[in-house]
This record gives sequence, structure tokens and C-alpha cells, in this order.
Amino acid sequence: MAEEQQQPPPRRETVTGVPRGARRRAPAHTPARSEISEQTTLGATYVRALMRSQLRAGLAALAALLSLVGTLPLVFAVPRARPGALVWLVLGLLVYPVMWLIARWYVRRAERNEADFTGLVMDPADRP
Repeated sequence: MAEEQQQPPPRRETVTGVPRGARRRAPAHTPARSEISEQTTLGATYVRALMRSQLRAGLAALAALLSLVGTLPLVFAVPRARPGALVWLVLGLLVYPVMWLIARWYVRRAERNEADFTGLVMDPADRP
């Protein structure tokens, strides 16, 4: 009986495998990535839509910038607006922060357009 008690318990074995949620499933539809790489009409439409949205954001930022910079000669043409302090105030404290906000908006919009396009193009099984 003493020998039976000294035997180690049987070794447990663990079975591992790919978790159920991580298995690669066939896509329900053809991913847009293959449409783009094969240069089909649908792929060209996807790329054209991205380019159009990026162009729209760029033109909006350009219009805002032109309206900001284009009004400066009108501000400086006012006879009472000639003092040097007002010029530096307008240029240093008003124009540059607004230009920075326009640039920040444009970068965020461009990144959002690219993220939307990447989400469209990615295979659902590859998403994190």
C-alpha cells in the first residue's frame, strides 16, 4: 500500500487548438482589395471615390485658406488699420492660429477618408 501512495498522479494533458472565433472564414463577398488589384471597374470606382473625397477635403481647406488670406488686403486697406501694432496683431494672433486649425481639420479629414477606405478594402477576416 505504501507503494501505491507514492506513485505520482497521472499526468494531465491539455488539448490546444485554434480558438473558434479566430478561424479564418471564407468572405461572404469578394473583398474590394482583389477588385482593386485586378483593376476591375468596381475597383476603379472604389479608388475614384477615395480620390474624390480627398479632393473635396483639399478644396474645402483651400477655400477656407483663400478666404482667410484673401481678406487680409481688405483689412489693411482700411485707412484706420495702418498702425503697425494692428498689422502684427492680425497676422500673428489671428491668421496663424486659424491656418493651423484649417490644417488640422484637413489632416483629420484625410485620415478619416483613408480609414474609411481601408475599412472598405480590408477582408473581414483580417480585421482585428
